[in-house]
Amino acid sequence: MATSTMDVLHFQHTPFYCEENVYLLCKKLCSDGIAKADGSDLFVVFISNEKKQIPLWNQKASKRADGVILWDYHVICIQIKQGNIPPLVWDLDSTLPFPSPLPLYVSETIRPSFQLFSDYNRLFRVVHAPLFLRSFASDRRHMKDSGGKWIEEPPSHEPIVAEDGTLHNLNEYINISVADAITDVTISSVKDVIFTQKNGVVIKANQLVEFICQLSLE
Repeated sequence: MATSTMDVLHFQHTPFYCEENVYLLCKKLCSDGIAKADGSDLFVVFISNEKKQIPLWNQKASKRADGVILWDYHVICIQIKQGNIPPLVWDLDSTLPFPSPLPLYVSETIRPSFQLFSDYNRLFRVVHAPLFLRSFASDRRHMKDSGGKWIEEPPSHEPIVAEDGTLHNLNEYINISVADAITDVTISSVKDVIFTQKNGVVIKANQLVEFICQLSLE
């Protein structure tokens, strides 16, 4: 079944603020009726590793023909679908179709068959969007230099504050260690965790498709 694409300009995007871009993306997908109103079919995925250096392909910010770039971290949204429709990846920084079927995105952006040095292995923190939208906060302190000047210009909207009043917890999401990664993505307890824990679960690149497909069966 073909996937219909959307105009990426329909969504707010500030370069280098992918976590806030995805936060607003999830909100708009819900409000526009593209996702469920409560966001229960959406998952926010933080991609990083201990070294804060992850290669991703087909990225708009790249200056290379193959679109590869080395991010310190990146954030995307994955929408699970029912029936035989594959999950969809919403990546505002990608040159691939928007959204892209998960298998296409994995093969063209993550490229798991590409042999990487261990320092570049990607880890994925998968967070259920309803929990993320309630719990995430960023005062953008990570985008200021030691003198308090902006490294990159911030978004025009106000900083995101969590429902409980927390002002900044971005590090809880982007600090990802291989020691945090689960080993078996099929066990029911993992699925229990992702629907109850605000920081979700951490998985390895070769587990991503299987894990998301498990969630699609819920």
